[in-house]
Amino acid sequence: MDRWTEIALLVQIADAGSLSRAAEALGLSNAAASRHLSALEERLGARLVERNTRRLYLTDTGREFCGRARTILADLSDAESAVNATAFNPTGTLRITASLSFSIHHIAPLLREYTQRYPGVTVHVETANRYFDLIDNNIDVAIRTREYEPDSNVTIRRLGETRRILAASPRYFAQHGFPKTLDELKQHKLLIYTHANNPNELRFRRGKETHTVSVTGLLESNDGQVLRAAALDGMGILVQPTYIVYDDIVAGRLVPTLDDWDLPHLTINLAYPSRKHLSAKVRSFIDFMAAHFRKMDYERKWTAHFGPH
Repeated sequence: MDRWTEIALLVQIADAGSLSRAAEALGLSNAAASRHLSALEERLGARLVERNTRRLYLTDTGREFCGRARTILADLSDAESAVNATAFNPTGTLRITASLSFSIHHIAPLLREYTQRYPGVTVHVETANRYFDLIDNNIDVAIRTREYEPDSNVTIRRLGETRRILAASPRYFAQHGFPKTLDELKQHKLLIYTHANNPNELRFRRGKETHTVSVTGLLESNDGQVLRAAALDGMGILVQPTYIVYDDIVAGRLVPTLDDWDLPHLTINLAYPSRKHLSAKVRSFIDFMAAHFRKMDYERKWTAHFGPH
C-alpha cells in the first residue's frame, strides 16, 4: 500500500467526514479507500476512525495522527513547489491585488518582463483601495502598506518603506505661495486621501519636535490617482506616499512643501497565504518584485528629503 495515499486519505476523511467523499477527492474507489484505511490502522495498531449513523469521525488517536499528517503533507508540497520554482517553470493564473496607484506605477510596467520570463503564468490584477481577505477571494499575492497582518495565516515580505509628503503643482504655488509653517496649511487648499489613518489629522515630526495639524480638504477621495490628477491641475496640495508622486517631483510637475517635516512612513509589503503550499507562480512573483525593488533602490529614493519649500 502507498503510505502517502493512506495519510492523505485520513486527512480527507477528517475534512469531509465521509469515506466516499474522501475517496472521490483522491480519485479512489470506495473499496480502494477502505483498503487503504484498514492498512493504515493495521500498520499503526490503532483505531483511527469511528462511524455513527450520519458520518465518520476521528478517534483521539486519529486526531493526533491527523494533525501530524497535515504537517507532513504540507512539507512535502513545499518541497515539490520549491523544486518546481527552481526549475523556473511556474504555471497557472496568478491573482494579484493592489491599490490602483501601486498597480499603475509599480505592477503594470513590470508585467511585460514578468510574463516574458514566465510565459506559463497568466496574471490577473485586481485593483482595489481596500484589503481583500486573501483566502475568501482566492488572492495569491497582495501589496499592502501596513506593517503586520491581523491574520496569522498570512505571511508578509517587506518590499520597502516610503515617506508621505505634501506637494502641489508649480502653478498652485505661484498663485497661493508656499506655506512657511505647519499652521499655515490651514490657509491652503488640501487634497485628502480618505483611506489614510485619521485623514483630517496630520501628525508631523522633525527631530524631537512633533506637531499635529487638523485639516479640511477642498477635495477628498479614496483613490490617490484622483488626488494626483487634481494636484497636477493646480487644485491644491496633496498628501500622498512618495511612491505615487516621485516621478512627478523629479520631472518638476509637482513640488514638495514643508519637506523638512516628516509624516508617519508607510511600509510596503507583499502579503500571501502562509508559506505552506506556496506555489511556483507565487514564489516567482514574490522574488521578482523583491529583486526589482532592490535593483531600483526605491526605499532610499522614497525616504529621501527633497529640500525645504
